[in-house]
Amino acid sequence: MADTAPKSFPAPLARCLGELEKLQGIGHKSALRILYGLLARGPEAFNSLAESLQAVPLLVERCPECRAFREAGQPCPLCQDERRDRSALCVVESASDLSLIEATGEFRGLYHVLGGLLSPSKGVRPEDLGLDELPARLKARAVTEVILATPPTAEGEATASYVASLISAPGVRVSRIGFGIPVGSDLQYSDSQTLSRALTGRRDYR
Repeated sequence: MADTAPKSFPAPLARCLGELEKLQGIGHKSALRILYGLLARGPEAFNSLAESLQAVPLLVERCPECRAFREAGQPCPLCQDERRDRSALCVVESASDLSLIEATGEFRGLYHVLGGLLSPSKGVRPEDLGLDELPARLKARAVTEVILATPPTAEGEATASYVASLISAPGVRVSRIGFGIPVGSDLQYSDSQTLSRALTGRRDYR
């Protein structure tokens, strides 16, 4: 936060440092390295970064089908890729989890990005995660396997259980990753090799 900035910092730098420290996975030392790196590159580095960040809300949107991010008004590169296995669908908490799974090279199916986990106490409902649309999507795509790749936390397990309850079509396998993923951990802290083993070693969920 801003009060962790070196005492010699001007107020604008302290505010910038505070904003960097709010980013997930960025601690105080990492935020300092980023800020000093930008300072070393000069004013143009700040201008370029600011322009890029300001464009994101205007030029990026969620795909209405898989809920991953795409360029606004453009086809989703995942949903439109004819090389992908359309009989398999992987349910993930976030777009960053999708990127981690893609990096393993083990899964070439489609995705459903929740954008969060079910949490009544936080007001996160099934419709907030696009789960009310999921059964129709499975039928339209003739999906034969749904892989539940939510994290093995309390909320992640509750979400996986709810998703499984929505899938009533005969012949649809519901599986759960888990091998190599410690209970209570987040996918963000798993390396690609661990995630690869989790995918290939998935188990039937019901």
